[in-house]
Amino acid sequence: MPYLKETTTVGPAARYFLTEPMRGLADLAALPLAAPWLASAPRGDGHGVLVLPGFLASDQSTVPLRRYLRRLGYTVRGWRLGRNLGPTDTVLDELPRAVADLAELTGSPVSVIGWSLGGIYARELARPDPASVRQVITLGSPFALTHPGQNRADGAFRRHGHLHAGAGRVPTTEQLHRPIEVPSTAVYSRRDGIVAWQSCIGPETELHANVEVRCSHLGFGVDPATLWLIADRLSRHPGIQPRFRPPALLRAVYPRV
Repeated sequence: MPYLKETTTVGPAARYFLTEPMRGLADLAALPLAAPWLASAPRGDGHGVLVLPGFLASDQSTVPLRRYLRRLGYTVRGWRLGRNLGPTDTVLDELPRAVADLAELTGSPVSVIGWSLGGIYARELARPDPASVRQVITLGSPFALTHPGQNRADGAFRRHGHLHAGAGRVPTTEQLHRPIEVPSTAVYSRRDGIVAWQSCIGPETELHANVEVRCSHLGFGVDPATLWLIADRLSRHPGIQPRFRPPALLRAVYPRV
């Protein structure tokens, strides 16, 4: 789809924010129903996939996603750093090591998938060492945030600010907005109740694409359309990827493809 950036300084609509838990459960409930066509997704080639959780979440939140990718044939690991409390010194020190260790284990560059804040980490991991990162997939990640009001979790994030690394180690907003030099896919939802969807997309280029789904923010890791999309992107050869084109029977679940 073309890049149509709509600027906003406000967060998602209240109806989406207030129904996030209920809609997240609905996304989870749809997963077994979608199992037959998810099983027919493209198979993996064994390369390493690092999956990073969102703010205040842990590896427990990404279990369904990681289990699915293992079944497809990838070498998958979580971040193994407990609850994601923001960009602490430990996080900034350990994540590059996780990429390096997984790349050494598999003998090839690593794909990094990040949910919400985890997606911002994923993009920044690719920035200094693009040779080690095969591609980045972000799930409802506000890497293009222009105003705190676009993020309903901003207050909680600031309350944990005393745990975060010093300003010299944490990228500025301007740095976060810069494109990365590896293939990347930004998955976003206009029904996201936590972050404004406009903050989760970037200009489309040969290396970057935005794909819309219809899940809640809490549902990205279990939404069948998102899982199929991830399987498709991971199955592509390294380098510039073709635009996402779902099978004809699945086109209805991707609003703008």
